[in-house]
Amino acid sequence: MGYLDPIRAYDKETITLELPGDMTIFDIDWFSVYDVQTKEDLGSILISDDLNVPPSLVKVTQHADSLPNCRQLHKDYRMSWEVFGPQITIQLAGNVHEDEYMAFGLSGSDSKSQMQNADVVVTYIEGHQGYAVDYDVSSLAPCVQVLGENKGVCRDDVVGGQDSFQLHTFSRENGINTITFRRMLISPDKNDKEFLLDRSMYIIWAIGRLDSNNEPTYHDIYPKRDIMIAFNTSEPVNDCFSFTRSEANLKDVWEKSQIFDRSIRSFSATLGPAGGKRGYQGITGHVSNGLAWYINGLLVPELWLRRGLTYSFKVRGGNNPHSPEFYHPFVITDEPRGGFDRLSDAKQSEIRVLAGVEFTRRGRPKPTAAGPLCLARHPDNQDRRLDDNFATFKKFNRTLKWSCESGDPATLEITPNSSWPDVVYYNSFTHANMGWKIHIVDSYSASARSGVASILRLDAALVTATILMSLLGGLVSGVWSSARRL
Repeated sequence: MGYLDPIRAYDKETITLELPGDMTIFDIDWFSVYDVQTKEDLGSILISDDLNVPPSLVKVTQHADSLPNCRQLHKDYRMSWEVFGPQITIQLAGNVHEDEYMAFGLSGSDSKSQMQNADVVVTYIEGHQGYAVDYDVSSLAPCVQVLGENKGVCRDDVVGGQDSFQLHTFSRENGINTITFRRMLISPDKNDKEFLLDRSMYIIWAIGRLDSNNEPTYHDIYPKRDIMIAFNTSEPVNDCFSFTRSEANLKDVWEKSQIFDRSIRSFSATLGPAGGKRGYQGITGHVSNGLAWYINGLLVPELWLRRGLTYSFKVRGGNNPHSPEFYHPFVITDEPRGGFDRLSDAKQSEIRVLAGVEFTRRGRPKPTAAGPLCLARHPDNQDRRLDDNFATFKKFNRTLKWSCESGDPATLEITPNSSWPDVVYYNSFTHANMGWKIHIVDSYSASARSGVASILRLDAALVTATILMSLLGGLVSGVWSSARRL
């Protein structure tokens, strides 16, 4: 076909297209931007034979495949395979960082590439050990307990199945992870999908970062369209090309917001997109699960609270415990990552819970601040993979569409005292990596916030008004953008 994915729509943008692998301008005669559906040439050029061009700065890395069939999934990711008898051998190779995983699997739908209900293997290398772990995707959320059952992106052995993949070889050379593993075409695990040989199958894949427990987090790279593979081929199939690496153009992190205002005693806690590498990941240095807390309309701001004063958090993070994705009670602890409910009893015992959790007679934690869901989403025509293209959070925030469920928010009241640490953290009870810091100070002095370059003073009443607008039936676009006082 000549391309991996169709290009998106561009409007008054300058774009750079890179030739795949070790192909150079001297290997082609013409170049075209072509609409496959309408069969229309949107622009093309003929390549002269006597071009005088400087050498490319792109580094090309050759990679040999040990299996006969190879499919290029992305310029940084390929999948090879061979069917022999009742088994299939798969090799994944990717130009990834050491803390990233490569995932591949059979789609959760027979008619399209769908992550939900997919049967997935997650591969990564940690130190001198490689891993190929079998996962079940019952929901697009980290693995959490929903009324006694594990839901979300869960290891098969956690949801009553078995790890069906057998690791064969693994290596990391020149920044490329290569992991080979096997599986039976028809797995003994009833939750696993069968590799069919009589027809093509829809597949899914993803690349993302691992969290502190080596669990996959929300993926950064994934396909833009449906992908089908015929695993049973009469002749070898190979459309793979060399890996390339160019100088990374790192973008500045969005402004790190602070709420330092002695007059503010009430905070609105809602949910919204984490905002890519310039957003939550850049602000906190933690991996993201895709959602983050928006406090008074700001993406995970640092809060400054004074000991002895009483503050209230109006929480709208979802109160339906049946939802793996959108049930987020608000908690405050002395631990930065959150997801208290996902931790083992031993880990929980090491954490000091300051607000938002009470314990039953049996010693089980129970959240106390779960309010109806108020959620910001990307517009339907906006690709979240392009979040980093926004220069500021303010511009990103203007594009979001808000919807809020009816009902009063949950209220969490706190009064920090002398026993509270100087730094605590607000987070989600169910999911990790959604919140950030609260500074506990004895007085609002300049020294209490030394090193802070700029302080945002927010009017909480305007935030409340915006949420009320959404509750009355509107999808609010660009929440707080025009009303906010900076």
